[in-house]
Amino acid sequence: MTGRIGIVTFPGSLDDVDASRAVARAGGHPVPLWHADRDLRGVDAVILPGGFSYGDYLRCGAIARFAPVMAELIPAARAGLPVLGICNGFQILCEAHLLPGALTRNAGLRFVDREVRIRIEANRTPWTCRYRPGQELTVVLKSGEGAYVADQATLADLAAAGRVVARYCGGDPNGSVDGIAGIASAAGNVVGLMPHPEHAIDSLTGPGTDGLDFFASILSPATA
Repeated sequence: MTGRIGIVTFPGSLDDVDASRAVARAGGHPVPLWHADRDLRGVDAVILPGGFSYGDYLRCGAIARFAPVMAELIPAARAGLPVLGICNGFQILCEAHLLPGALTRNAGLRFVDREVRIRIEANRTPWTCRYRPGQELTVVLKSGEGAYVADQATLADLAAAGRVVARYCGGDPNGSVDGIAGIASAAGNVVGLMPHPEHAIDSLTGPGTDGLDFFASILSPATA
């Protein structure tokens, strides 16, 4: 892997610069991708960052799912390209049917913006291979529609197949079923995560560096 990681910017994206900084801090080369692009520019992986793509009109991620860049990204992801969706990016991946389930309004109908503890449940993905199963991290959660939901058959399949990537520790901050904070596709290359690891890569500007290994993992020789 050459370490070229595409960062998609949609109208309303807020955390694309933070994601680019995290990739660079991990030793990779962030490649900016615009929502209207029809070329992924030969990147090795793609990050869909957080924010409010297209103003969150209709539903969070519902319009972004139809952006021109997604016409390239969806088949590439189905063919094995590693993709990480963070917060709004997670919502977009669900809308694009690259991940099952949906993200709905938080319990209590309030926007949550605080540090949270999550536990890594699965490290057999290109985005989590540098973590240990059971490892607990402090990262940042900031969302109004971050409660993960799915039908019972989907939840059972996620659990049985080891596709729950992360769960919240010590109480669920947003009402996600089974405390789910992140999941993976059946192939493991596509990961959606509601909390923001890119805000936990520098002790000076965040709650430590627990989130950095999401970005270092994709650059690991094991994922090449």
